[in-house]
Amino acid sequence: MAGEIGPSGSRRMAPSASRRSWLSAASISRSLRSDPDDPFRRSAVSHDGGDDEENLRWAALEKLPTYDRMRRGIIRRAMEEQGKLTADEVDIANLDPREGRELMERMFKAVEDDNERLLRRFRDRLDLVGIEPPQIEVRYEHLSAEADVHVGARAVPTLLNAAINVVEGLVSWFGKSNKRTIHILKDVSGIIKPSRMTLLLGPPSSGKSTFMQALTGKPAKNLKVSGKITYCGHEFSEFYPERTSAYVSQYDLHNGEMTVRETMDFSRRCLGIGARYDMLSELARRERNAGIKPDPEIDAFMKATAVEGKETNVMTDITLKILGLDICADIIVGDEMQRGISGGQKKRVTTGEMLTGPAKALFMDEISTGLDSSSTFQIVKYIRQMVHVMNYTVMISLLQPPPETYNLFDDIILLSEGYIVYHGPRENILEFFESAGFRCPERKGVADFLQEVTSRKDQQQYWFHDQEHYRYVSVPEFMQHFKTFHVGQKLQRELQVPYDKSKTHPAALTTTKYGLSSRESLKAVLSREWLLMKRNSFIYIFKAFELSFLAFLTMTVFFRTKMPSGKFSDNVKFSGALTSSLITIMFIGFPELNMIIKKLPVFYKQRDYLFFPAWTFGLATIILKIPFSFLESVAWTTVTYYVIGFAPAPGRFFSQLLAYFLTHQMAVAMFRLLGAILKTMVVANTFGMFSLLLVFLFGGFLIPRQKIKSWWIWGYWTSPMMYSNQAISVNEFLSTRWAGPNTEANIDAPTIGKAILKLKGSFSGPWGYWLAIGAMIGFIILFNILFLCALTFSSASSSSSNAVISDDDEKKSADQEQMSQVTHGADEPANRRTQTGMVLPFQPLTLSFNHMNYYVDMPPAMKEQGFTESRLQLLSDISGAFRPGVLTALVGVSGAGKTTLMDVLAGRKTGGTIEGDIRLSGYPKKQETFARISGYCEQTDIHSPNVTVYESLIYSAWLRLSSEVDENTRKMFVEEVMSLVELDVLRDAMVGLPGVSGLSIEQRKRLTIAVELVANPSIIFMDEPTSGLDARAAAIVMRTVRNTVNTGRTVVCTIHQPSIDIFEAFDELLLLKRGGRVIYAGQLGVQSRILVEYFEAIPGVPKITEGYNPATWMLDVSSPLAEARMNVDFADIYANSSLYRTNQELIKELSIPPPGYQDLSFPTKYAQNFLNQCMANTWKQYRSYWKNPPYNAMRYLMTLLYGIVFGTVFWRMGKNVYVPTYSLL
Repeated sequence: MAGEIGPSGSRRMAPSASRRSWLSAASISRSLRSDPDDPFRRSAVSHDGGDDEENLRWAALEKLPTYDRMRRGIIRRAMEEQGKLTADEVDIANLDPREGRELMERMFKAVEDDNERLLRRFRDRLDLVGIEPPQIEVRYEHLSAEADVHVGARAVPTLLNAAINVVEGLVSWFGKSNKRTIHILKDVSGIIKPSRMTLLLGPPSSGKSTFMQALTGKPAKNLKVSGKITYCGHEFSEFYPERTSAYVSQYDLHNGEMTVRETMDFSRRCLGIGARYDMLSELARRERNAGIKPDPEIDAFMKATAVEGKETNVMTDITLKILGLDICADIIVGDEMQRGISGGQKKRVTTGEMLTGPAKALFMDEISTGLDSSSTFQIVKYIRQMVHVMNYTVMISLLQPPPETYNLFDDIILLSEGYIVYHGPRENILEFFESAGFRCPERKGVADFLQEVTSRKDQQQYWFHDQEHYRYVSVPEFMQHFKTFHVGQKLQRELQVPYDKSKTHPAALTTTKYGLSSRESLKAVLSREWLLMKRNSFIYIFKAFELSFLAFLTMTVFFRTKMPSGKFSDNVKFSGALTSSLITIMFIGFPELNMIIKKLPVFYKQRDYLFFPAWTFGLATIILKIPFSFLESVAWTTVTYYVIGFAPAPGRFFSQLLAYFLTHQMAVAMFRLLGAILKTMVVANTFGMFSLLLVFLFGGFLIPRQKIKSWWIWGYWTSPMMYSNQAISVNEFLSTRWAGPNTEANIDAPTIGKAILKLKGSFSGPWGYWLAIGAMIGFIILFNILFLCALTFSSASSSSSNAVISDDDEKKSADQEQMSQVTHGADEPANRRTQTGMVLPFQPLTLSFNHMNYYVDMPPAMKEQGFTESRLQLLSDISGAFRPGVLTALVGVSGAGKTTLMDVLAGRKTGGTIEGDIRLSGYPKKQETFARISGYCEQTDIHSPNVTVYESLIYSAWLRLSSEVDENTRKMFVEEVMSLVELDVLRDAMVGLPGVSGLSIEQRKRLTIAVELVANPSIIFMDEPTSGLDARAAAIVMRTVRNTVNTGRTVVCTIHQPSIDIFEAFDELLLLKRGGRVIYAGQLGVQSRILVEYFEAIPGVPKITEGYNPATWMLDVSSPLAEARMNVDFADIYANSSLYRTNQELIKELSIPPPGYQDLSFPTKYAQNFLNQCMANTWKQYRSYWKNPPYNAMRYLMTLLYGIVFGTVFWRMGKNVYVPTYSLL
């Protein structure tokens, strides 16, 4: 058990079994203890003499037992009145969050300067007493991964293919499957060493994510992985790789209702502290034996990071500060339905979740997506310091690392087509490729070169042996060449020497499955689920309103003045009221199905990462819903019971309340179970309604037990609703007012109430109520146990194991290349490809804007922090112009307002206040017209999942091109756009869902651009079109953008982390700083000379170094830290510059319409008439349904089941003319 509750009720930080690791480490050297010249001891002694109060407190602290000493520390505080420092002894385990942040702020004033210094102070303290931090070496030998997939037309998930798959699945039990085996990783071997940071490079679909998942013990379920992976010589069966290492996924899965701080606090709490407590215990013991007094603040800080099980911790504040998330720490993460933090910030939250834990081996997959190059550099720099100072083992996959970030890494792994082309020191990789005949040109990022040099389409440009004829060097040939290269030979020699297990630090590998005890895990999950319920309070308020409305409706329909009792014929209305109540109670539990499905993706991620046992999540969900069930049952019974006129005895009231409460709990448990098993909204909702039908059908009120056929009687006894109906019926009709003598001659019963119960097929004695109550409790327990089992053993929905490649690719040697590489465009001249976009004419337009300001209401969180203004300004006095044939880059750090500016100009902001003048070729912008002639590529790629790439483009062109464009021209234009963005090879690929199936991230990004291009717009806004792409794919996208600009269109792009090539592909730049203010607006010039000269002319700005990326240099020299250092405001400098005045003259000139130019207008709001819109949407829906086998299969299955069930239940009942009245209710 990780910890216990101490006598005072506070959390006890108990040492775990790993403590012996620190006891077995090397002891302190005798010279260290006795050397009077030791600098650390000398500083400690000199400090001791200067602060008597602190020395006395420390001496008292040293006398405490280990447990008490580890939970207490000394913190210096400034006394404002006396103007001096005081030393206060504090309880570290119960440190106030505000005090923790103050301590962190004192240690961590500036991330750039203090992070490495702080880590060095930690390490120096450990080295002083001979404690070596644990380290992990990861080896992989002959690692392969493969999957069986359908290819070509059989890969498209149509209804026909789904039916064939079912048949093939049955036949495959007796014969060979028709699936093709795709090799993702091909016999790779290597060593990832501690204290060295490794960069993993490779194009999309090269196997990077699969490689990382295999190394961390988390391969996809549908993959066949072979080979040997060891950590410090130990195989996965000897420890828990999920907790020893941390895998940071490229997909951001978070609870959108939680804030950034809450998200990271929860992960840090669940992941635990690892061996930090044991290390500090041993550290304190050795320091006391050696007579060493540590710095009190360092001591308090390290103890604070070792506190386990608390909701808040200093570790979270450190991570927030390092990742630059402290500015949005109290903002919700958000999702597709709630506005939250930006995409780049969300990516940093995904990284921070794992950094808060104790794992010493980190595998990070594409952590820079959505981040600017400066932020990426700072984050990677911090991780590098962890690696070098604290002996971490880290491998990071980056798509477009700028040169300065690339140079932070020690080792490089280049993965292409499933082969490892190179694995070794960064310094030798260019030497390796030069030995193969390829050289990286000047002003070309090395990382960009590495990702292109193995590509058939890009390789020739790097060939430098002029005296030899160029020949394409394939990836397998590169791999064989690496084996003969000196770095590859050294790697082979190292692999031949087995790792010495005796050198493994006992604390390096984690042998406990979870970071917290079962009790603490349950507390953490309960706290999180309660928080989510509060954040989703609207759902519960709406349900309360719905329940109140239905209760009012029911009580007015069955009002007591029209509800006589005591006669046999009076039972019909009371039976109807009871049945109506029961159906309502059951339906009120139905939303639980959708609520649990929404939580499953995050749950599966955290369960597989061993945040907590699956049963703790299930039990927390069950416990927290009990009070709501009780309140809803009380509300319904209280409102309806006496108004309807049920039996007035108080005992009967509470008996009905109990029955309704258990019914509600039973319904919630049933729908919760269905959601956990079926996992998808479509299937779960369809099957949920079918389950409700069965429950109602055999509930005892539609058909009495006597009328149910013998082959269906089991359905009656297993229907949960039957027991609910039994309980409320027995409770009502055995009351004294139904105790009169029975007058129905054909029913053998002594009283009216028992005659009614006998007619309905119900129990006729008081025991029947308690039997039904016991059965309902049994169903609740059964459903909840099955729910916990489903959470524990079911897996997340796996990705589609299909590949859309040509069926005759088997005949080609380039089979695997088509699977692994980004789709390549034809090697045509740029000018020729440019002309293909001119099939449809368009009118070039200029967009000018002057003195733009944008305000939103001040967020409540900021008002709580002391901001008194009523509005928050996001854009401040921005002016500029975007012209035809000019490619403009909109650049700035995260939060500078790039996307906000584009949204304002495009008319996409529906809230807030917009000030300023926007003109379209001199005329004031009219949004109705602007929407027709503009395109907007969002940062988030939103597409219909169940159509192909070609169908997506046809649909967009159909609705957005003018009705004057005939079908053949429209299809020709779509084909040319597909060729332009190099999607022609993927024309029949399913779009799919992000991170689940279909297109990769970069393919989806190109589809987003193509969807807008087929509208033939004059102005196109692109929000981060290169985010999420590797260097080669980004080059493809930028070539597409450049070709689009060359057609005479106006194109504006926001960009993050631009390489030199990408940045210099732009013509002009609009640079923003935080607060939405302009720093620079103007031309870039050849090799960015105009931009560089502008900034270098500002006093204090350092000169750019040779070969440095101008985009990165520009962001560095204009950062808030640089402004503070130089005491300047770059926005003010720009506003007073000649460049600003020149831009104002240009805007003034463009604000006047050209001679003879008429204001653009359209006769209709939409490009197509109503009939064509209906035809286009019908066509798309048909295609979507055809390619959605789960939905169609469920529809057909449910229709068949409905028919079978109704036909067999009501077998030959239609011949009966007389039907009892209560059977119609």
